Amino acid sequence: MDIINAVGRRKASVARVYLRKGKGDITINGRSLEVYFPQTYIQNSMVDPLKTVEVEGMYDIKINVFGGGYKGQAEAIRLGISRALVKIDEDNKSPLKAKKYLRRDARVVERKKFGKPKARKSFQFSKR
Repeated sequence: MDIINAVGRRKASVARVYLRKGKGDITINGRSLEVYFPQTYIQNSMVDPLKTVEVEGMYDIKINVFGGGYKGQAEAIRLGISRALVKIDEDNKSPLKAKKYLRRDARVVERKKFGKPKARKSFQFSKR
């Protein structure tokens, strides 16, 4: 089996995920999962699609991710892994869809408007 690739996005983060048969090694930007994301709850949320379809330890995963913060990057990676698992086997789609791992969260930061300090915040109003 050759390499399966997929893209996941969240906020300003873009993750390119490459899956191949292996021992279960996860590499993010050349570093291991534990080094790149030291928080265990983020590690667990990232590999949850693998646990959902019961294939953890079967695939080596190489990830290139850039942009945004650690939370956005983790969710982008989760979407990319989910999409790659669906490419491998179409039967994986229903359990992943039930947990909403295949849904692209389209919420992004609203742009700043002119005449305002932030996107919606206004300067203090003085009546007199």
